[in-house]
Amino acid sequence: MIVLDIPQRGPEWYAARLGRVTSSRAADMLSTIKKGEAAGRRNYRMQLVLERVMGRSIESGYVSREMQTGIDREADAIGAYEALTGQLIQTAGFCQHDTLMAGCSPDGYLGDWEGLAEIKSPLPATHWEYLKTGIVPDEYAKQVICALWITGAQWCDWLSFHPEFPEALRVKLVRIERNEAEMASFELMVRQFLSEVEREVEAVQALAHPVGWIGPDLVSRPKVDAA
Repeated sequence: MIVLDIPQRGPEWYAARLGRVTSSRAADMLSTIKKGEAAGRRNYRMQLVLERVMGRSIESGYVSREMQTGIDREADAIGAYEALTGQLIQTAGFCQHDTLMAGCSPDGYLGDWEGLAEIKSPLPATHWEYLKTGIVPDEYAKQVICALWITGAQWCDWLSFHPEFPEALRVKLVRIERNEAEMASFELMVRQFLSEVEREVEAVQALAHPVGWIGPDLVSRPKVDAA
């Protein structure tokens, strides 16, 4: 992979993600329905096509109140993880696959990329559910699979943090181990998805006409008088 030392959510970060499959959208890429193509997959494919054709990001950049709360609490959550595990989290901006149009932005990594950390600061009811079940939601599990595949890390510590809970209940930590069969399956699906994106980009570009070109229906023709 290629690691870009850039601020997350800044202009360079959005530019680096342009037209690439990213871990945060892995669930959309993998979404399925019984018949046809899932709307999430179709919409994500079209987003990447348009970004490549237009040469700019069309991500909304929308940040909900809950998302902003999670961003604001990230430093405290990292501190809680480090206190719990005794390991120091290092940060990176964006990690690009070295040959494919794919990448990820892990919340942190451990050592020489032996492990990753993904940190969430959800609503109280959601954190309580994580405490009870210890189950990583499917959307986040797919995000982790993508990040493990991109970085080559052997595991990812997925953390839910809420500072308003009693101290013993503020953190729920789940370790997700790398599975090579899962990595191979995921890579096949990424390659298939990217090939679809590339074919659609080529189809769009084939519609382009030289500057100044006038279609046959728009060419003015001289009037011909009736005999």
